[in-house]
Amino acid sequence: MSDISLFKVFMSEDVLKPVNELLMSGQLTQGPKVEQFEQMLQEYLNNQYVLTLNSATAGLTLALRLLKEKSTTWPGFDDETDVVLTPALTCFATTAAVLSNNVKIRWLDVDVNTANISLDDLKAKLNETTKVIYLVHWGGSPVDLDELDKICEEHKEKYGYKPFVVEDCAHAFGAEYNGEKIGSSNKDNHMCVFSLQAIKHLTTGDGGIITFPNEELFERCKLLRWYGINRDKRNYKGKDFRMENDIVEWGYKFHMNDLNATIGIHNLPHIPDLLEKNRANGKFFDEQLKNVRGIELMKTNPKCNSAYWLYSIRVLDGKKQDFINKMKEAGIMTSQVHNRNDINSVVEEFKETLPNLDELEKELVCIPVGWWLEEKDIKYIVENSKSF
Repeated sequence: MSDISLFKVFMSEDVLKPVNELLMSGQLTQGPKVEQFEQMLQEYLNNQYVLTLNSATAGLTLALRLLKEKSTTWPGFDDETDVVLTPALTCFATTAAVLSNNVKIRWLDVDVNTANISLDDLKAKLNETTKVIYLVHWGGSPVDLDELDKICEEHKEKYGYKPFVVEDCAHAFGAEYNGEKIGSSNKDNHMCVFSLQAIKHLTTGDGGIITFPNEELFERCKLLRWYGINRDKRNYKGKDFRMENDIVEWGYKFHMNDLNATIGIHNLPHIPDLLEKNRANGKFFDEQLKNVRGIELMKTNPKCNSAYWLYSIRVLDGKKQDFINKMKEAGIMTSQVHNRNDINSVVEEFKETLPNLDELEKELVCIPVGWWLEEKDIKYIVENSKSF
């Protein structure tokens, strides 16, 4: 019942054949397969501004890099005074992306009922030095984006601009809010970043996606993901097609290649069925575990349609480790999944009190919910949870 089962899609026959054909062709780097995959993603996400990358971490890094520059509609970022608000409960990739841009962090506390960021804490910490907010849709269940938008609008009335929101959607491919997929183009101050790593819903072996609200950010990121080189104009002074024209802003080697894109092309059609299975498993747990003594379920927002990458529960009365041990003995993998980031030595200078997270980390456990579980598996998980 571990995440290794996700390789059933990654290694399926309909993926292996086109991958082998690509290997034989000798064309492996960014090319027509990347373009094809991006077009498919644009249609799936209902957003024309979609780029693929070699990881979600690359996308989270690029997002803040893009926001550090001033534009006609954006005040830019001052490294000396400005602060990024970011969750402490997340994969360290989120934090690493902020640190790599050499900007200061202020941690956001958690909502103990959802494991997402506390919007009350966010509202209390927003001020003239906080232009950028990072958030994570924990387990694939979106943050309350309507309430977040109200907070951003209030900030605009007070300070003259809306904070920019970078959504870490590593858990949330296919998740929906108000009937729209996370990553669609309906928010003018949001960038969304998805992970295509091996154990995610949609996998390319490894990779990432970043979406934008406008063409300006899209075009600039297209350059920055490949050193700042314009791949469409590589013909130096019309004399050598292998040499680049003038590079006006340096970038990174963050692009996706055709090999990963080919895997994605043939895995994307499976996503509706996989999400349906994950959601059915999640709903089964909702019903079966709602009145189990010693277990408290996370609250759900009726506006959200979770992708159920994780199914999180709270194990009460100080018995979290006992629960984990019992499930391990039964052959069921359970985990908190991500450690809190604020306890690491590398971010010691940003330490502050996060009382909600102090409480939640004593109780938070995630149980398997993925599409690979058969009916007997989910019943077995419920039986062991109830008998705890």
